[in-house]
Amino acid sequence: MSEQPQSWTAGAAGASAGERAKVYVHPGGYVATPEPTAATTILGSCVAVCLWDGSRQIGGMNHFLLPLWANEVANASWRYGNVAIEGLIRELIARGASRNALRAKIFGGASVLSAPIAGETSLGLRNVEIARQILAAHAIPIDAESTGGDRGRKLIFQTDDGTAWVKTL
Repeated sequence: MSEQPQSWTAGAAGASAGERAKVYVHPGGYVATPEPTAATTILGSCVAVCLWDGSRQIGGMNHFLLPLWANEVANASWRYGNVAIEGLIRELIARGASRNALRAKIFGGASVLSAPIAGETSLGLRNVEIARQILAAHAIPIDAESTGGDRGRKLIFQTDDGTAWVKTL
């Protein structure tokens, strides 16, 4: 059975004129929109990749829990980094973003549960690494990141201009 990501496109919940729409992005979910939107999430070992095309003011954010989905694509889950990042790129292009104009910010990837076993990389750091690898493969520059450590983060990302606020929890 294919798992559908929790998604939101501005306009459905809509904000009044001059007001920024707000949406909470759950694990395995995303937002992709040409409408000015403040996307919020809470991250521990999970990672959020924020992408935006500043010239077209189109942006989005995902929230994934695990680095790699290695099974058949037909059943791909957005809870996996490789699926969530590729999916967000597709969703933004479908809404009018230019692949060549996309910029990125990466957040999360903390080691919040326990210290990794000697020689083993934590789940959070593996999530961050897959995000860096996929963005590099698409030649999408990473403008900023707040990753690693041992504490969670609250993130607010503005989809139209790429502004992000992070609070350590």
